[in-house]
Formats: sequence, structure tokens, C-alpha cells
Amino acid sequence: MRTVPGGRAADPGRRRFLGFLVAAPTLAAAAELGLGGSTPAYAALPSGPQPPEIYDLNDMLTDAARATSNLITVVINTDGTASFELPRSENGQGITTSTAMLIAEELDLPVDRVKVTLAPARPELVFNQLTGGSNTTVSTFTPIRVAAAIAKGALLDAAALELGDTVANLTTKAGVVEAPGGRTVSYGDLAAKAAVSSPRRVEVELTTKRDYTVIGTPQNRLDARAAVTGAKQYTLDLDVPDAKPTMICRAPTLNGKPKAIRNRAAVEAMPGITDVALVPTGVAVRGETFGQCIDAVRALDVSWIDGTVAGQSDATVLKALRAAEVPLVVPKLGPLVKTVDADFTFWFRSNSSLEPNCAIADVRKDGAEVWGACKSPITAAEEIATMLGMAPTAVKFHVMEGGGSFGRKLFYDAAVEAAQCSKAIGKPVRLMWHRTDDSRVGRTHPMATTRIRASYAAGEVLTYEQRHTSVKTDFGHGLGEIITALAGKLPVGDIGFSQTIFALTQEVPYNFGATNQLLNEVDLGFNTSSMRNIYSPDVAAARELVVDQLAKKLGKDPYRFRREFTKSERARAVLDKVAQAGSWGRSMAPGTAQGIALHKEYKGVNAVLVEIDCRPGTVNRTVRDGVTGPRVTKVVMAVDVGLAINPRGLEAQMQGGIMDGLANMLTSSLHLQDGAFLEGSWDNYFYTREWNVPPVVEVHIMPSDSEEPGGAGEFGVASTGAAVVCAFARATGTMPTSFPLQHTKPLAFTPKTRIPPVPESPTDGLDHTY
Repeated sequence: MRTVPGGRAADPGRRRFLGFLVAAPTLAAAAELGLGGSTPAYAALPSGPQPPEIYDLNDMLTDAARATSNLITVVINTDGTASFELPRSENGQGITTSTAMLIAEELDLPVDRVKVTLAPARPELVFNQLTGGSNTTVSTFTPIRVAAAIAKGALLDAAALELGDTVANLTTKAGVVEAPGGRTVSYGDLAAKAAVSSPRRVEVELTTKRDYTVIGTPQNRLDARAAVTGAKQYTLDLDVPDAKPTMICRAPTLNGKPKAIRNRAAVEAMPGITDVALVPTGVAVRGETFGQCIDAVRALDVSWIDGTVAGQSDATVLKALRAAEVPLVVPKLGPLVKTVDADFTFWFRSNSSLEPNCAIADVRKDGAEVWGACKSPITAAEEIATMLGMAPTAVKFHVMEGGGSFGRKLFYDAAVEAAQCSKAIGKPVRLMWHRTDDSRVGRTHPMATTRIRASYAAGEVLTYEQRHTSVKTDFGHGLGEIITALAGKLPVGDIGFSQTIFALTQEVPYNFGATNQLLNEVDLGFNTSSMRNIYSPDVAAARELVVDQLAKKLGKDPYRFRREFTKSERARAVLDKVAQAGSWGRSMAPGTAQGIALHKEYKGVNAVLVEIDCRPGTVNRTVRDGVTGPRVTKVVMAVDVGLAINPRGLEAQMQGGIMDGLANMLTSSLHLQDGAFLEGSWDNYFYTREWNVPPVVEVHIMPSDSEEPGGAGEFGVASTGAAVVCAFARATGTMPTSFPLQHTKPLAFTPKTRIPPVPESPTDGLDHTY
């Protein structure tokens, strides 16, 4: 046994890592190239496992990021703080806090002494600057800790010289190094002394799980106070000189193009308006205030060219999907084998976040600067440079923290438009989409159908076949490039972007004999995005409804059926937890019921139990400016994601996923009519509202022996939605087949006009308060 810094005996099982001390004025450290684990082997496998059990989306994203992990550094400042530029996008997930926790753990610093900011677009990071697939914590967990541990080792080396003692005799606490006898020196005093003039390779051992004092402890968000007090800066809060408010007048059909402006002079003469210009997606107006821009947008008289889906409706899109469906192939297996066949429809849903799409751009002859929240800033900067006819190095993209994403900010439509507006006008612009733009022309979760056939006999499920048919999901934001780069390593072959994502995320967590899931997509000209949890909310809801049907056919309780057929002990543990905590099987009034669901993804597993009220008094209650229908009254979730870095942050993520799951299956959808969506803002896009939030929400984080974290950002959506529809089926005695449940009912709102494309600014806000 040997002694390591801090006086602790070395653990023979500790893993050693290589990294660099980086030449800099103060101490900077980075992880080694190729760090983060070994590539899985693909030997012959026994029958049964699905692709995600071998190699999933998180593995792919982690492999893609690994090669440039040594280009991100932890820096020790002369004030004793540590700084880190996170090459991922913070949109409310809490990753700046969890990242600070990783650094604090290895450096022995208070968490609030670690300053995590977002890195601007850095092309040299390649795939290490794409945020998605619940991968940030998974892929950065080891590299960030290695960099911090290397920095601590260098600080101890410098402290040994400063204090005239050996490293083995030194201890650290809260950013101070102490030698025997009480002599101390702070990290700040050592920052410059520990710096190196040329890169130096070093070896380091990380803190083991049994010695964690920060990782695994509940921490409040570091930015929570700033967020709730309004001090936190988002894109539109920035003070970029002469970047005036700008908005776009858009076509009455999706993706329509402007042909001509009939009243340019009149609009240019309106109060506060400085510029009017044609841009590819509409007519840009720039003014002194956004209110003046709204007035100008409403006043514009524009001739339009129809968009890509002119004349289309829900019915025509559904017809196209039906025509693209791949047949189910499992035949009837004999008189003793029976089947459950099911067919489901999932309508378009909005991919808007609470913060509207926005960006600031300043385009000049010699270059451009863009500011915005973006999950794929390298691709965004490259596309903007191409559009402007500039070299990629001429565009600088500053990544801002965002007010929500849910997959929307994988795309950078507002940033591209801001650059187009700035180029056309010749001045800096502060572009904001109107709320109506978000619903009408923003990215959507694609409409889809899914069909399932399961066969069973003698108390066993023999086959499970699922065919998911969807409007094409756009992966042109950088994720597709990762698939191309790693195609040779993927266990699914060369099957295209969407099919690869589907194959690497969709997993049936049950022993259902011969299991097969396939995706087919059709390009119908819509703007789509990989909305939170991508395909899983729809696929899981359909699967769990069929699981309930199988349980019924085999005369088994839904919970016990799942427990009997699930593949893993982890899955049984979360099922047991929600059944116990949620009092599964308790007596309930007619018209109310419990539902239970299980989901496995991103190296984790979770189960959800819900209670729903479908009684007429609830379904038919009156809610002003909203929809009613069934109400979920209780949600109990148990989640196992392996090592939970910040249990409090994980709980918050699951609570957000619960709200998304409720919205997806109960209330929120887009209605397509004559080539445009009818919803025109959050007032008639019915996401989960306060009066729909269950009075009881419990999230139980399961203990885990794992030393590695799993993905959690999207993980609560699919299981919640699935449990909700299972509860609805049990409460009503009818299996639902169209989601969300309210979509096919009469509209609960009066659609806003298409011309003008946005409503006038309200002047009666106080009349709408409670």
C-alpha cells in the first residue's frame, strides 16, 4: 500500500488516468485523448438482446465526444476559484450545477467556488459540443474529474515546495492546503506557481465512490436565485450595441416564402420602425421596441408563395402515414396461439419551450457574431458561414443559457434568421419569434402511427412485433454526422439516421420471445425535431397498453405480470417500489383507476404508478381558456439511473418529465388545417397547466451500486405518459388509440388569424389574472 495526497491509502482497485498540465498563466489541466472507457466488443451474441442492450445512443454520443475530451480544461484562478467552460448547452437541466459538483469533488472546493460557464462554438471540439440524448453527464463524468484531479495534484506539488514538506503529508480542505503544524497556503496563492510553460503529461487517480463528499449529495441549483429574481441573463437580456428588436412577418402556410411587399414605404414610416427587408422566411422589421415590431408585422401587406404543406390537414397526413406503413409479418401460429393486435395514432405536438426562439446577430463584411442558446453551435456557425458566403472561422457563435429546450434548441433556426436579417438590413438585430410563430412554424414532434402484434400461449408471450411509422424526424443538426462517423461501430448496420436513433433507443424491457421493433418514416415537408425523449413517449405508451392487454388475456395483475416478465432485477426493484409507495391495488371509486408502466433507456430504468379520475364531474368541469378531460391525481415514480450526481437535480428532472408525459397523452397537440397549424400560442396549445398538475407527485431515487451515471434528462417522459394511458384504459374500460386524448374533440379555442400572422399586443392583461 502506498500513500496518496491527503494521507489516504491507495485503493488497489483505483483506475489510473492520463492527462495534461496545459501551458497557461495560471494552473490549467485537461484529460487525456481517448479517455472514458473501452469500446465494446461485438462478438457473436446469444439470441434475445436488442441493440440498446449492447450499444445504445448514449454509447454512441460518448464515443463521439471522447476524442476531444483533452481540449476542455479546468483552470485555477488567483482568487482561489476554479473555472470551467462547459462545451454543452444549459437550458434548465442543471448541468452547470452537476458539472461544478464533479470539479468540487476532485478539487476539494466548495461547490459555489466553481464557476461553470458555457463555451462558445469551438470547431475543434467536433462532436464534443453537441447536447442531446441525455448524454452530457455520462460523457463528461470522467474527463472533467480527471482534469480537476490533475489540477489538484499540481497544486499539491506546488504547495509541497511552498510549505517545505512532502505531498504525502499535506491535506486539503475547502481550497486550502495544510501541512503538519498548521502551516497553510490557498489554491489562489498557488495558481500561478503551479502553472507550467509547456504541456506536461501526468498520471492521476480519481476519488473513489466510498470517499465522495459532494457527488451524490442533494445540491440546490447554483443559478436558482438568479433565475427566480430575474438576474439571470438570457439571450434577449444581452446589451449588444445597436442590436435593435426585430421580428419576422410570416406566410399563412407552413414554410411559405415572401414574393413581394406591397406597402413597404407605409410600414417604414410607422413609429419606431427603422428597417423593413425581405428575408428567405418572410419580411423582417426592425424597430425601437418589440411592440412596434408587432404593429409593423400586422400592418404589412405581402404576397406569398405557398409553403411545403399547403392544403394538407391532419387527415391527409394520416392517410400518407397509413400508405407508408410496413406490414406486420408474424403469422397466425396455430389454433392454440392467440394474438393481441393494436393500432395507435399520435398527433403533431409543438416543440416550443418557454423561452421563445431568439438570437442576436451582427453581420459585417469581414465576419459575424451570433448570440443564442444552442445545443449544436458548431453546426450552427458552419451553416451561418455558408449562408453568408464566409469562411467558417469568420463566424463566432456565443452560446447562451436557454429557457428550456426539450430538443428544440438542437436546431438554430432563429440564429440563422437573425444572421439573414442582419445581412439584409446591414445592422445588428435582436430577433425574437412571436409566440404564434413558435406554434405555427416552429419545430414539431412528428405525427406517427404505431401498430403492435403480440402472440401468446400457455401463459407465455411468444412474439412481440411493433411497427412505428412517422413523419420524418430531422437530424440535420449534427447528430447525423455522428452516426456517419461511427457507422462502422454501430451494431445496427447502415440503416439511415432516423432508423439508427430508433434502433439505439427503443428496447422492450420484457421477455416476450421473438421481439422486433422497426421504424419507417416519410418526408412530408414538415419542420420536425427530436422532441424530448425522441420516439420513446409514443412507442412506450403503445407498448405498455398492449402489456396491460396481455396481462388481462393471461389473467394476471398488470403489476405482477410486468414483474414476472421483466428482464432485470433493476426493473423489478423500481416496479416494487412504485407498487409499495403508491399502494397498488387499493380499492378505488368507479371511474377512477391506477395505471403502471415500466421503461428502460439511457442505461437506466424507471417505473411510474399513476391514479386518474375519469368521472363525469371531473371530465366535464369548466376551466376558463383551457381543456379539461380526465385528471391525473397522483404520480409515483421510481428511477434508477446508476450513480446520481445530484439527487435533487435528478428529482427536478423527473418532475419535469412527468409534466411532459401528462401533456403528451392528455392535452397538448397541434391541429393541422389547410397547410397551417391552428394553435397560435401557449394560450391555446394546452401543455400541462396548474389545474392539471397532480396534487401528489413523488419521485423515489433508487440506491445504486454503480460507479457511473446514466442519462436522465429525458427519462421521465415515456414512462409517465404510458402509465397515464394505462390508467385511463382501466378507468374507462376502453383502450384509447388516439393521443393526446383531447385531440379529436371539438377545438377548445378560437384560432387566431393567419393574416395578419400574429395577434395584436394585449392591453388587457390584468383582466386575465385570477
